[in-house]
Amino acid sequence: MGRASVKENKNIYQLKREELELTREKASELLQGLSPERIEKIENEKSVPHPDEVLLMARGYKAPSLCNYFCARECPIGQTHVPEIAPRSLPQIVLEMLASLNAMQNRRDRLIEITSNGQVDDEEVEDFVRIQENLAKISETAEALRLWAERMLAEGKIDLESYRKYKNP
Repeated sequence: MGRASVKENKNIYQLKREELELTREKASELLQGLSPERIEKIENEKSVPHPDEVLLMARGYKAPSLCNYFCARECPIGQTHVPEIAPRSLPQIVLEMLASLNAMQNRRDRLIEITSNGQVDDEEVEDFVRIQENLAKISETAEALRLWAERMLAEGKIDLESYRKYKNP
């Protein structure tokens, strides 16, 4: 049996492993492809995990949010293009989505007006930027919903076969 870590400021990969009460050796068996030594290097931040390693941990630990964390924080491309999505409850996600969609409905006509001539004029830039921000919020809540669904699937709270039947008809 491995020793319990007393390290402060544990990274997300170590926290997820410890939530499952796995030693690095047991995690290595579960992940089939990551040695205990490699897990230790990732957890002690001596090495940044590779995307395929993050996928293994996300699946093995049933924590799909690890992928979003990696993309938003550790991938150079993702750092500029992928927002980090904080886990939220389903009601919170739905309410945020509805609020964003309602706000966009109010701005729809303005977006049509701004873009109808194929350009954004100086006096339209502020409204255009606000509309882009609103669309980004819709995108973020859609991603939060996707992550929530992936977590529920991983935890067995949504039947995977039923989901796949409708997801990819």
